[in-house]
Amino acid sequence: MCIVVSPPPAANARARFVPVPWHDDHPDRLALDRQLACDHLARPIDAAVDRLDLGPLYDRYGGTGSPAYGPALLLGAVLYQTRHGHHSPAAWHRAAAEDGPVRWLLRGYRPSRSVWYAFRDRLGPALDELNRQVLAQAQAAGLTPAERGAGDGTPVAASASRHQLLNQERLRQRSGQLAEAVADDQAGRPPAAVPGWMAKTAAGRRAQHERLDQAREELDRRRGRNRAKRAGKRQADDKVVISPSEPEAALGRDKDGVYRPLYNVQLIDDLDSPFVLGYAVFAQPNDAGLVGPLLARAQAALGHPLRALLLDSAYTGGADLAAAAEAGVTLYAALPEEGAANGKYLPKGDFAWLPAEQTYTCPQGHRLSYEGSCRHKRSGTDAVLLHRYRCPPAHCTACPLQQRCTPNPQAGRTVHRAEHDDLVEALRRRMAGTPAKALYRLRRQTVELVNADWKQHRRLRRFSGRGLARAWYQVGQMVLTHNLLTLLSEEKKAKTAHAVNPHRAGP
Repeated sequence: MCIVVSPPPAANARARFVPVPWHDDHPDRLALDRQLACDHLARPIDAAVDRLDLGPLYDRYGGTGSPAYGPALLLGAVLYQTRHGHHSPAAWHRAAAEDGPVRWLLRGYRPSRSVWYAFRDRLGPALDELNRQVLAQAQAAGLTPAERGAGDGTPVAASASRHQLLNQERLRQRSGQLAEAVADDQAGRPPAAVPGWMAKTAAGRRAQHERLDQAREELDRRRGRNRAKRAGKRQADDKVVISPSEPEAALGRDKDGVYRPLYNVQLIDDLDSPFVLGYAVFAQPNDAGLVGPLLARAQAALGHPLRALLLDSAYTGGADLAAAAEAGVTLYAALPEEGAANGKYLPKGDFAWLPAEQTYTCPQGHRLSYEGSCRHKRSGTDAVLLHRYRCPPAHCTACPLQQRCTPNPQAGRTVHRAEHDDLVEALRRRMAGTPAKALYRLRRQTVELVNADWKQHRRLRRFSGRGLARAWYQVGQMVLTHNLLTLLSEEKKAKTAHAVNPHRAGP
């Protein structure tokens, strides 16, 4: 007897699915079931999938073509494989034929490799909604208030090779060779030359030519950004390079110091439970400017904004602090020590800001005069608004601290105030308090451990698929697997605690 897969009532009713070969009492499934321990990971994975409304996933299936494999069973196998660090559809295909627990989860299904690749791309757009469902169940059960998080980012290698980066000239040469080969293909004659880097089929060469067009456009943007940087941050034009096979990927150094194509994975871990409250993937090598998008992602997943967020010093730029303030989130983060650039002269921190008068006083009590404002490039191409204040030269030339304060007392010492310095100062005062220091110690116990676990045990060291979208999908699958298993585990703990102490609050 076969089991007929029926989509959820809210799903696309036109979709048709392959009947499931093994029912619960099928001899082959029972034989595999006897090999699984009672606490085997496949069992909670199977139960976890039943907790989800898969309507968003079923909606990715149409009513045309051959019947599809039931997505609920494929999802269970993918979550199981993800937990073991197997992120490639090719690995899922092998496991469907060779791995007993995966075969048990699939109930006799034997999808082809192409089915697994197609399923990855169908599942990806549904992951945000599936993750939202898990967090909603956790909050409804009282397992977490989901109000306080610890965030961190980590670079993960893109699928593209680090050995094939091209500058403008080499990209132009390859584009020309590919254009000639594609023209030969269209004329029905074999290409005059097929170098080792070139695709071996006509279809592959057409796709490769399109990617090189995308790479050329992206490289032009990067060269423009490079030219707009300050001279000290600018590269030579021929040193600006790109990955021809994955133009979206940022270029930077990973945790091992290797310069390569990569993506920046951001996580927000719950301070009050083992759940992951938010995630995002960006095509940039650093964490600056990501607080706003990350908080928006967390709010969409939780249905409400976070109350507090713990971050490291990479997120303490003025724009990030402003984004947190606008979202109503109290941010806790380590700040670098204040000091002058060369450590020789008195730092700006020795000058007192007078909010009511909107000016500074120097260590000798003299007021500085406002001179004007300008936009200044600090890093990259982003400019920050700076207000300039100057101590009258008459005070500086007679000041006993002049040698420690300014190299040119005849011009007077200047101090610059950035547009978001009030937020930086508020953060510095907040982090000086004992409650903030105690709270901030929790950060290392949460998100940094999750990042380490995912890299070491879930093998999140290099993405299996090319492109930013597939990087998002892979991280989303990891978060869904983690949160589903956490949901079952935390519910079991709560029930056990309630059985021991029936008067204890909770489910």
